[in-house]
Amino acid sequence: MIARVRQALRLRHYSPRTEEAYVAWIRRFVRFCGLRHPGVLGEPEVSAFLSSLAVERGVSAATQNQALAALLFLYGTVLGARVGWLGGLVRAKKPARLPIVLTRDEVKLIIARLDGVSALVARLLYGAGLRLLEALQLRVKDVDFERREIRVRGGKGDRDRVTMLPETLIPRLREHLRGVQRQYESDVAAGAGWVPLPGALFQKYRNAGREWAWQWVFPSPRLSPHAESGQPWRHHLHETVVQRAFRAAVLASGVPKAAHCHTLRHSFATHLLEAGYDIRTVQELLGHRDVRTTMVYTHVLNRGRLGVRSPVDSL
Repeated sequence: MIARVRQALRLRHYSPRTEEAYVAWIRRFVRFCGLRHPGVLGEPEVSAFLSSLAVERGVSAATQNQALAALLFLYGTVLGARVGWLGGLVRAKKPARLPIVLTRDEVKLIIARLDGVSALVARLLYGAGLRLLEALQLRVKDVDFERREIRVRGGKGDRDRVTMLPETLIPRLREHLRGVQRQYESDVAAGAGWVPLPGALFQKYRNAGREWAWQWVFPSPRLSPHAESGQPWRHHLHETVVQRAFRAAVLASGVPKAAHCHTLRHSFATHLLEAGYDIRTVQELLGHRDVRTTMVYTHVLNRGRLGVRSPVDSL
């Protein structure tokens, strides 16, 4: 059954991360129901599973909704269930949360305590508004030094967009890529040099996965065998490397905020709005489909959404 789930997800071009999440939830559901086949289960079992997540496990509304989405996909798409209870399942209400935003000084304090690749990735997250995985999945061809642009391919929602390449990062990024190229040339000389390609491009362009343009901007320090061919491939740097380094930098900086890598993206948007840039421009740079998503940052500006001055400030 899991093979059918994976096939259905790939046929509909779901992201690999979504595929792994859905498969994990379906497996947890099956174990919760005593390893019975989902085909003999229904609304009572699904409701009991979702309730146990909220009551016993204490998961967030977002996590509970992800589990529900996985089960809806299983029953509605894979098993082809045509029963009314599928549409009647209630999604948990996700509470509105304001994003954590760092001040410019706090960003400096944290980044100053990072070094190496993690420091460069953090500067890109803050300087270009990238999500962590978007930065780590950049290819050499996606960085346009002449136009000062970064092209994000297959971002959230499988959407492409163009964002800025900060001027001050160009020398650092050029120097970093020179080191990456030396590593790539060494890999090729050793019979390696392959990287995974998106979709079915490997079938269409057999040698593209060994070309310089398709190499990762932030490659993994280790080679790993490809699952099918057994060839040594190099994946991009794993996100936990940067996440752990960033968390350590936050603690070392003494910044009293629960900041994580995505906080740099929040700070990028807020600081652009503070600088007077149009919200539609910020929406485009962030890749938000709806401007209402971008508008959350107007609630965390230094002077408030309406720029109101408190009466106590005039006492």
